[in-house]
Amino acid sequence: MKAKGEITVLMVCVAFGMSLMGCTERKNAQESAFDNGETGDSISAVAEEGAEEAFIPHAADELFDDFFFNFAANKGLQRKRIQYPLPIYKGDVVTSKVNKGAWTIEQFFMPEGYYTLIFDKMEQVDIMKDTLLNHVVVEKIFLDKDDIKQFFFDRINGEWMMTSIKQIPIDESPNGSFLNFYRRFCDDEDYQLQSVNDLVTFSAPDPDDDFNTITGMMVPEQWPAFKPSLIPRGTIYNINYGQMCTESNEKVFLIRGIANGLESEMIFHRKNGVWKLIKFMS
Repeated sequence: MKAKGEITVLMVCVAFGMSLMGCTERKNAQESAFDNGETGDSISAVAEEGAEEAFIPHAADELFDDFFFNFAANKGLQRKRIQYPLPIYKGDVVTSKVNKGAWTIEQFFMPEGYYTLIFDKMEQVDIMKDTLLNHVVVEKIFLDKDDIKQFFFDRINGEWMMTSIKQIPIDESPNGSFLNFYRRFCDDEDYQLQSVNDLVTFSAPDPDDDFNTITGMMVPEQWPAFKPSLIPRGTIYNINYGQMCTESNEKVFLIRGIANGLESEMIFHRKNGVWKLIKFMS
């Protein structure tokens, strides 16, 4: 008999009721605002009130995530932390420049209540906590339009500033192959089933015990029963913190809730040009 928390799933478990978006408690109160539910709640409240306050504590500029959460939620801060006139590129050509009075507030992923990240490997995830970063690119990915809008940020004199915006087609991104695959994966249920590996490893909170975790294996036929309740589609996001992003054969797709502790990950592997889901965790 297997110990609790190590259940191998090779038959449909009717009562399992698992969602990939299971709750996980953040354990470090000093982590980024993206990971801190209390901080996220307070920032969300400020955003709802339409605050124009342009000040944030100096410490919020140490981690890019802390700065960016404030930047997306605070209208006054956003207007202040842009270098004007802001150049807008299409490819390598500047097509226009935006002055302060013409800037339209960008809420990024705040309305959705979650955001997504793409890495080549799990080891790259730790770069989010690097306080020495000086250049970060936030990508707004329009899957339906085959287009990526890149927002460039640089730390200048200790303060993060948006310095330019660039528009590129998905095919020019190092994540291009994966994004073209994911565009179909998120919209086509039959294609999802075809894209599940012969055996998929999973790990999720035990629905009967908040302090335990269930791990196991599932087969493609079980995907409809166990697939995550949220598979982002349409417009998704990615943040490049300076990690080397390549056309690799593995992609880690993270989904993180804002101010609610939700987190999940899906790992995809490409073999002979075909992407397959090999692992998911929540």
